[in-house]
Amino acid sequence: MLHPLRQTDVQATTGAARVGIGGPVGSGKTALIEALIPVLQRRGIDFAVVTNDLVTKEDAERLRRSGLIDPARVSAVEAGACPHTVIREDPTLNIAAGDELEARFPGVELILVESGGDNLASTFSLDLVDWWIFVIDVAGGDDIPRKRGPGVLRCDLLVVNKVDLAPHVSVHLDRMLADARQVRGGRPVIATNLKSGTGVEAVADAISAAVLFHV
Repeated sequence: MLHPLRQTDVQATTGAARVGIGGPVGSGKTALIEALIPVLQRRGIDFAVVTNDLVTKEDAERLRRSGLIDPARVSAVEAGACPHTVIREDPTLNIAAGDELEARFPGVELILVESGGDNLASTFSLDLVDWWIFVIDVAGGDDIPRKRGPGVLRCDLLVVNKVDLAPHVSVHLDRMLADARQVRGGRPVIATNLKSGTGVEAVADAISAAVLFHV
């Protein structure tokens, strides 16, 4: 009689789940990771991070200096070209960085891969990640969802960040969120204020359910 694979069997076969985090410059990708770190730690999730920058290791160093995570658990990739090149066209460098983290930390079950800041056309190769998040922010304008960029449309989870700024930048937040859900056909959209922690638990819940199968 054939038995379905247990979760532990799947993890032993496939390694750590890899989750991409993309979005425009300044939308809050690194801030989202900083907010997620203590939440994932409290949940007992063994994780590591790969960051991408153009020609520096700025985001990796920010996380390493934060005191939130063991610096050895943060790996930096320098794209040397448009950020989407190394997360979509040729993700070899990011795949290698993830593999190295898995070898260094055999128990790791989740690797967050942060893209460099890019435009609304940025997407992740599924050779690199199992599931991915796209972060936009209200300061970029409430017309972003209506522009229907591939990042907004194709991501598994859309995060609309900096919702606290909406009254200060003449953004109608409810309409922006409604437009986002409409263009995404009802697929998940989470509103966040990373300074206050609003929405962070919901993002962690989504990651846990989608790729770690923690309910």
